[in-house]
Amino acid sequence: MAVLSQLLIVLIAFAHLYFLYIETFAWTSKGPKTFRGFDADFFKKTKAMAGNQGIYNGFLAAGLIWSLLISDVSWSKNIAVFFLSCITIAGVYGAATVQKSIFYIQSIPAILAIASLFFLTK
Repeated sequence: MAVLSQLLIVLIAFAHLYFLYIETFAWTSKGPKTFRGFDADFFKKTKAMAGNQGIYNGFLAAGLIWSLLISDVSWSKNIAVFFLSCITIAGVYGAATVQKSIFYIQSIPAILAIASLFFLTK
């Protein structure tokens, strides 16, 4: 796997670990600063839902980290593409249903990482 691909995967994994932190542990404190446009009551009412969503972001990060630990290049690429595709789809859905900025924050980096995997690795 190319160094650029690995770097993108690491950055995306860290972003999803940060999402895990916000959604699972800091939803009512950092959530309002991160997701603007919602009132404080929204964050109190959706704390459990956000925590569940945070766990899923943790699984996405774990999958990306796992892809970097696989020694077989073909399998490593396949696992990375799977998790990056999941992130891309989730970002498209989030942009359509929550905030358009989710597409730029979540989907675009994943799409760039997928492209790097196909164009920079063999």
